[in-house]
Amino acid sequence: MTQTVPAYAAPAPGAPLERTTIERRTPGPHDVLIDIAYAGICHSDIHQARDGWAEGIFPMVPGHEIAGTVAAVGEAVTRFSVGDRVGVGCMVDSCRTCEFCLAGQEQNCANGSTGTYNAIGRDGEPTYGGYATHVVVDENFTVRIPDSLPLDVAAPLLCAGITVYSPLRHWQAGPGKKVAVVGLGGLGHMGVKIAHALGAEVTVLSQSLRKREDGLKLGADHYYATADGTVFDELAGTFDLIVSTVSAPLNFGGYLKLLRPNGALVNVGAPEEPISLNLFSLIGGGKTLAGSNIGGIPETQEMLDFCAEHGLGAEIEVIRADQINEAYERVVNSDVRYRFVIDTATI
Repeated sequence: MTQTVPAYAAPAPGAPLERTTIERRTPGPHDVLIDIAYAGICHSDIHQARDGWAEGIFPMVPGHEIAGTVAAVGEAVTRFSVGDRVGVGCMVDSCRTCEFCLAGQEQNCANGSTGTYNAIGRDGEPTYGGYATHVVVDENFTVRIPDSLPLDVAAPLLCAGITVYSPLRHWQAGPGKKVAVVGLGGLGHMGVKIAHALGAEVTVLSQSLRKREDGLKLGADHYYATADGTVFDELAGTFDLIVSTVSAPLNFGGYLKLLRPNGALVNVGAPEEPISLNLFSLIGGGKTLAGSNIGGIPETQEMLDFCAEHGLGAEIEVIRADQINEAYERVVNSDVRYRFVIDTATI
């Protein structure tokens, strides 16, 4: 037994998204039915809807920044009740038995976690994301949104928030640490907010000074334009941690030069193109070039609680569903400050 709900989907790679209907499963014993209020637009949605990273599954309903309220629960659900404010991020399932799942690192599931969309679930059916009015998710992959966080500014935290929170915590950003955030976009602006709240000295490295005033208001202590090549000499050996949020190839040798010995450059942005690197830029100073992939369900809940404690929500522009295709073009052109959020009541 399934239920039909309205949604916006890309019918084919690169095709404009259009209104349609999809089937959602009837909630099982451990499922929650969520009435989606808001869904953030992540650059990942665009990469996948346009087959930028790999061949996708179409029709595709993107959206892994989901915020809403519980509309119904299965008979065995213990974590949530009807009316609870909840969120869903980038995963809706995993094997739950491997060492990583058991450690609360479902994103690293040895048998592969199940994406919220553009994936095949363990029932053999394709998953559809948050550009819809409702979604059915296992309670173990649902998180609670604290009452002090409005649902619209909370939605982007389910991807953008955890994507930057996880490496900042892992590499111990905090008092006495100098942290640089590369790029001030959907991910970067949350990176600045969270790093500042953790107590680090925060620098934004952006192509230009166009967003400097915003960066300083968000919590950055310093702001530099990387288009001015002298910055790489001026700031050489400065940072303990650099988090790159951009989805374009960088001059990694130049950025590694900015690290202190034993520092780390962590990538959360995922360019479609491969990169090249002279390994001497890593060997000198014992530096680390790393990647970070969202976070597990426990850490996602920790992040939401941290953001609520510090009054951190995303900077958003709420749009109607019929503006999704326009929003995609604006994201590609860096014309958003700093996250589009779909009001799903307009689907």
